Amino acid sequence: MANAPVIAARRFWKDVTVEDRGIRLDGRALKTPARADLIVPTDSLAAAIAEEWRVVDGTIDPRAMPLTGLANAAIDRIAPDTATFAANLARYAEGDLLCYRADHPTELTALQGEAWDPPLDWARDRYGVDFTVTAGITHVDQPAATVKRLAGAVASRDAFHLAGLSPLVTLSGSLVLALALAEGAMTEEDAWQAAELDDLWQAEQWGEDTLATTAREDKRRDFRAAARFLALLD
Repeated sequence: MANAPVIAARRFWKDVTVEDRGIRLDGRALKTPARADLIVPTDSLAAAIAEEWRVVDGTIDPRAMPLTGLANAAIDRIAPDTATFAANLARYAEGDLLCYRADHPTELTALQGEAWDPPLDWARDRYGVDFTVTAGITHVDQPAATVKRLAGAVASRDAFHLAGLSPLVTLSGSLVLALALAEGAMTEEDAWQAAELDDLWQAEQWGEDTLATTAREDKRRDFRAAARFLALLD
């Protein structure tokens, strides 16, 4: 027997309200996929999530509701074991994008230095750490103290801040960029441009196909949503 078609859920509510930082649809509490009440830490985040539900027109599209998705992740996936989630995310300190440079051409190496040295310098000052920077993609060990201190910076965050930080790290490949953005040392645009520097440079040299452009636009949307999620927590 063929599998039954998946029927997309459609809007079933009229009114969206916020009560005690929880979202209500026609007066009923909005639930996470694990059936917990979707309650968030700040009024501004609650209002933004409510707006995602308020503007739904017809079929519910989770891709158009990134703040809701990140809040769900914080409550259902991260909060039950924050320490393990933080430890897994902190492993990016062991192979941060910013520590792996091109050895040629000189134009690219110069661009990397201009974009990547400042956030590394910020992390050195902010956390009292140092980095091993290399040319090429062969793994190099970072100082143990660096890995430990950056792991501590991640572990100090609560489930909601980790939910916003995680996409910034995984999409960029850089814990340093994500922390700099989260702490206001970089703008979202500057962090994105630094993260995509190599791919953008290659596209300028050789052109880019439609699939690559679409993939980058999807990443850009998710990166922007995560940065906004963090901003709404302050």
